[in-house]
Amino acid sequence: MQDQRFLESDWDYCVVLDACRYDVFSELYDEYLDGTLEKRRTNGSSTPEWAYRTFTGDHDIAYFSGNPFINSLGIPLNELKWGASCDYDWSADDHISEVVDVWKHGWDEDLGTIPPESMGESFRAHKDLVEGADRTVIHYMQPHAPYLSRGKGQKLKQIQKGIRRQGEQDGETDGGLLAAVGDTVRPRVESVLDDSNIAMKVGLWLETGIGGVVSDGTRETAMRYYEENLRIALADVAELVESLDGDVVVTADHGEAFGEDGVWEHHIETYIPALMEVPWLEVEN
Repeated sequence: MQDQRFLESDWDYCVVLDACRYDVFSELYDEYLDGTLEKRRTNGSSTPEWAYRTFTGDHDIAYFSGNPFINSLGIPLNELKWGASCDYDWSADDHISEVVDVWKHGWDEDLGTIPPESMGESFRAHKDLVEGADRTVIHYMQPHAPYLSRGKGQKLKQIQKGIRRQGEQDGETDGGLLAAVGDTVRPRVESVLDDSNIAMKVGLWLETGIGGVVSDGTRETAMRYYEENLRIALADVAELVESLDGDVVVTADHGEAFGEDGVWEHHIETYIPALMEVPWLEVEN
């Protein structure tokens, strides 16, 4: 298995599916996309680490970001409360020529996340940036939770509440969204339980609901919603790809763990296969 070689590989458009495992992707992708699939090793087990280790120079890229860690606000990752365990002095606007904050203007209040269709809408609305850049990245939030079929995205809703609270306090309209992530439920629980297995599961329980967990178990319930999220994203990606003229790759920043090696979700510098093995699909147009 070779390294991801994200920037060293040849592509005009790269679709990044946030937290997409190779094994789940490999079972589903050919229902939506044609192409040559490889398993590659990413260079980070979470978005902050992946971004920090991938974008190290100056890159002429139009980056449509559904993930708020990659943003145009100029806030270094190590200054974000959510990234308390992250000491990366990195911000996207220092390395990427154009970042479009889809995580901000494409937000869906009912779903509690950035739905896949917001990515395509933003891409079509900023064709001037695409034409002016050397390459383009479209970074979907899915299959990462919140799970769309539930329509109750608890984690990102907490982020939105945070930006409103900090905006009221500081008179700001942007940076508060990121700085306030530390006020979410999961980090407070983890600080008390010291990153125990139970603490890691709390984030999933918030997204899956306790009913399914009781009847089917945490792993089975979370995997079901995760696969649904990936299917929804792949359907949108397939539609978007049809409009792209150039070489297209679909990959992920990192994977997602469902109890492997005692790990749930994804965490910085946690190098297990579930988090490090990602798809690399060279799409056949």
